[in-house]
Amino acid sequence: MKNSLLYCALFGFIGVFSYSCTSSKNTIQTTDDEKIAFNQTKGDTITIANEETEYEIIIIEPGFDFWIQSVAQPPGFFSQNYLETRNNIWVIEWNQRVLQPQRHNPNLYELTINYDSFTDYGYDVNYKLYNYFVYFQRKYNQRLGTFYPRI
Repeated sequence: MKNSLLYCALFGFIGVFSYSCTSSKNTIQTTDDEKIAFNQTKGDTITIANEETEYEIIIIEPGFDFWIQSVAQPPGFFSQNYLETRNNIWVIEWNQRVLQPQRHNPNLYELTINYDSFTDYGYDVNYKLYNYFVYFQRKYNQRLGTFYPRI
C-alpha cells in the first residue's frame, strides 16, 4: 500500500512536472507593428556599411526596414559591447546551421556570415546586424542562442 501511494505521488509529480515543462514553452508574442512587418512581401534591401572600416552587410528581407524603424530599440539603447557579444554568439550559431542543411532549413540559413569578434565594425554595423538577428528569430520563430530575442 505504501509503495502504491509512493508510485501514485511520484507519477502525479512527474505528470505535473512534465506539464509545467511543456506549457512553459515560450512563443514569441508579436506586436501589431511586427505583424505588419512580418506580413510584407515586397523585398527590402538594407545595406549596412561602415566607410571607415570598409565593412558592408547587405540584407534582403521583406519587412526588415519597416521593423527596424517602427519596432526595434533606437540606436544608442544598447552599448556596442552588448551588441558585439550577442552578434558573436548568434553568428557562430548561424554559421553552424548553414553548414548543417540536413538539420536546419537551408532556405533560412543560406550563406555564412564572416564576422570576426576581434574586429571593430563600428556601432552602426553591429546595431543593424543585431536587429536583423532579432527580427529573423522573431519572424521565423528561431532561437540562435540560449536567450530569447527581445525588443
